[in-house]
Amino acid sequence: MSRKDSKGMFAAVLGKLDEDTKDEPQIPRSSSPHLMKVAAGVRQMQERSELAERLLKEGAAVIEIDPDDILPSSISDRFDSAYDDEAIAEIAQSILERGQIVPGLVRPVSGKSDQYQIVYGRRRLAAAKRLGIKFKAAIRELSDEEAVIFQGEENTAREDLSFIEKCLFAHAQEQAGFKRDTICASLSTGKSHISEMIRIGSTIDHAVLHAIGKAPGIGRGRWDDFSKRWQVEGNREALFNAMNSAQFSSLPSDDRFINLLNLLADLQKPKPEAAIEKKKLFPHRQWRAIDRTVSFSMRKTDKKAVISMEAIDGPKFAEFIADQLEELYAEFRNQTAKTE
Repeated sequence: MSRKDSKGMFAAVLGKLDEDTKDEPQIPRSSSPHLMKVAAGVRQMQERSELAERLLKEGAAVIEIDPDDILPSSISDRFDSAYDDEAIAEIAQSILERGQIVPGLVRPVSGKSDQYQIVYGRRRLAAAKRLGIKFKAAIRELSDEEAVIFQGEENTAREDLSFIEKCLFAHAQEQAGFKRDTICASLSTGKSHISEMIRIGSTIDHAVLHAIGKAPGIGRGRWDDFSKRWQVEGNREALFNAMNSAQFSSLPSDDRFINLLNLLADLQKPKPEAAIEKKKLFPHRQWRAIDRTVSFSMRKTDKKAVISMEAIDGPKFAEFIADQLEELYAEFRNQTAKTE
């Protein structure tokens, strides 16, 4: 399925919200962060109400379903922390106060009557289950590809998935065998971006990603930097040690990311001892053959010597010496024994 076709399919359900709202009176912008947050919340509620209305107009049946009759999605699009007690308690409280305003979307499970699979609305479903009430959901017959596109498009429209959650969502789809066109449509982006997301989502150990969490304030550039630094050998043990500390766990998700990225950067800096040793290296002896075909130099410290052979015959002379190392070393030991 091409991206164009999948987008058209989803548009049939969601409609063109911009066309419906272009004649609405414009609310003056405010510089107050609080008022802007309230306005964003009102707009989100409006969009979700429009979504519910359009699902009904498209003929999708909305019914109340026992949460125990709804199977989980086959592809995860969020970190588990999105379903922790605090997150679900907030949604449950909202449903208690105002009811479930927006239905979720489910699809029938083939061969199992009265059983469904969630397409989107998993947090609302978890809240309904916690409250012991029925879950309102629209029912649509959907293929696997259509279901994952609906799932991704609904989250993209709300813009509440972080970059790394999108990476893991794309990677999970690839592992499940979905084609690139389907993955592109589910995240509303092009193939080059999807390739980058999959690379990042598959490169970094998932234990590290889940320890960091969704990191909502961390974008593509810093995640790309993290993934490249992660691949450098010798960094991982120190990273896991840092992750196991109580102090790390208490940090906000963005700060956990920054903490580990800084640790990786520090690990890749030259060690001070090595820098000091390098500075101590100085020319100690030099020699040049009378015909100038070999140039010899030695730089050394008390514990290290670096010998170089240059000029036309330098490499050949070095091989000549290397072939006689056993004899030369034996002579060296004899000379040393005589002077002791």
